[in-house]
Amino acid sequence: MQRLAFIALVPTMLTALLLVIMLTRHQLMSLRSMAQSTADAIATQAASISTDPIRNMQRRDLNRIAESIAALPHVAHVQIRAADGEILADTIGASKAKPKDVLTVVHDVRDADQPELPALGSVLIDVSMSEAIAAQRASLRNALIALALSLFIAGVVGWQAARFISAPLRRLAGAVQQLGRGDRKVEVEVTDQTEIGDLQRGFNSAAAALYDVQRGMEQEIEHATVELARKNAALEAASVAKARFLAAASHDLRQPLYALTLFSSSLAVDERDPIRLDRIAHIQECVEALDHLFSELLDLSRLETGAMQIDIREFPLDHVFEEVSRNFRMIAEQHGLRLVMRATHLWVRSDRTMLARILNNLVSNALRYTQQGGVLVVARHRADGTLRVDVWDTGSGIEPEHQARVFDEFYRVESNGHGEHDTGPRRGLGLGLATVQRLAELLDTRVQLKSVPGRGSVFSFHLPEVPPQHTSHVATDEAALDVTGMRVLVIDDEPAILSGIRYLLRSWGCEVVTAEDRVQALEAAGTWATPPDIVISDLRLRDNESGLDVLAALDEHYGSERREPFPRLLITGETRSDRLREIMAAKIPVLYKPVSPEQLREAMVAVWTSSRTLA
Repeated sequence: MQRLAFIALVPTMLTALLLVIMLTRHQLMSLRSMAQSTADAIATQAASISTDPIRNMQRRDLNRIAESIAALPHVAHVQIRAADGEILADTIGASKAKPKDVLTVVHDVRDADQPELPALGSVLIDVSMSEAIAAQRASLRNALIALALSLFIAGVVGWQAARFISAPLRRLAGAVQQLGRGDRKVEVEVTDQTEIGDLQRGFNSAAAALYDVQRGMEQEIEHATVELARKNAALEAASVAKARFLAAASHDLRQPLYALTLFSSSLAVDERDPIRLDRIAHIQECVEALDHLFSELLDLSRLETGAMQIDIREFPLDHVFEEVSRNFRMIAEQHGLRLVMRATHLWVRSDRTMLARILNNLVSNALRYTQQGGVLVVARHRADGTLRVDVWDTGSGIEPEHQARVFDEFYRVESNGHGEHDTGPRRGLGLGLATVQRLAELLDTRVQLKSVPGRGSVFSFHLPEVPPQHTSHVATDEAALDVTGMRVLVIDDEPAILSGIRYLLRSWGCEVVTAEDRVQALEAAGTWATPPDIVISDLRLRDNESGLDVLAALDEHYGSERREPFPRLLITGETRSDRLREIMAAKIPVLYKPVSPEQLREAMVAVWTSSRTLA
């Protein structure tokens, strides 16, 4: 609208200015021409009447002539001179006009009868133009005032005209904004049959079409949203069903596997026949393979259900390295490989159990795909206050097309591109690295992979470093793990498990009493005059009875005799998050089935030692 008003006003303003300039110049030229003509006429008249007085040198008459001419309008000064330049008459002081406002005319005085003779003298007349200029300025001022008034009127008219012309466009702009918001159907009024009207009709047609398209898209989006919600609900139900299946399968399948682990370990006790020992070793290797597969499923199930809770503490990294070394050194030696855990004095702040699980999976995976050479685990200090843990191997490596997917669930690299397959000690389900990455994310880090096919791989992750602390060294040799003479109450609803663990514990020199439920546990409690040294219980017992309830009943039974609770240990194959949260809330040490004899002995000693320290 402002541009339209400007367009309407500029031509008028330019035209008026040009007219004022032209008229002013013409008026100035007319005034000067009129003044010149007047001055010439007066000078001619003065010269004609001054001829005789100049010839006779009659100064008095010449003064009277000069004064009479000076009295004429606009005459500012009169001077009469002789032929030799002598001033014969002069009206000095009669004019105070400025030189720039004076027009001077000089006219020769000649004898009319003999004009060819030299001039007798001359008459000089100054004609004042001040009054004419003042009049001209007043006229110019009036013209400027009229011009300003005309421009104001033109501006108002132009502004109103611009508003009138731009009104349809402004309504169209407002309609476009409403159309952009998409809140309702938009339509503008058709005001005329000009191009503006065509534009308005075109906008209405486009807005109606766009409205229909928008309504159709909204319906499709609503339908897609409903369908997506249905599919998400189905996916969530499938995920819950999978978690429940994994929980049930893990528990039900681990029960016989746990019993198999116990019996296979018991078979080797006091056995001297090399053939039988070799068969037992093969049985134990198969049990370890099954244990590895079930551990992968259990870890995935616990991660998906959110049952794993983080316990952040500060501890020396060497302790975890030593634990991993104990788990895999014998396996590496059996396959002619070297396992080097580079000793370090560094301390970290992390969850020790999760960190150990990450390193166990990475080392196990490295040994599985390494045919010669070995595996190196090393920690390096970094300038940013963290340390980097690297797991190197000299295995077959991973092709680039597989490197982006090795952390996916159930993804296994069947071949490395050089004809070498997974021939390691234990084949997996393709869940080890997926579990590693999820555990790392819980620890606020991420495992990274670098691999060269045919030369090996390195898996790296970072941990926060803390200053070393002074702690007493806890011995982990066989003497420190001696459980001889320990009185143990074992509670489990599986007779095979009870039989296997009874035989294993008695082979260690323990005094063992078993029970399958609360009633039998309370009856067994009366076997000893004093409470047992440790109670080992399954979490899920028959008739939906919980091991936590049995432990609480034993607490009540021994309550009058003991201030501190007796040492206890839970063993379970449960993965349901609600059950696992109950264990965490009770703050009872827990092992997950199947439990190897070494793990069971270490846990028993740790729980018994901890209770003696608190007491």
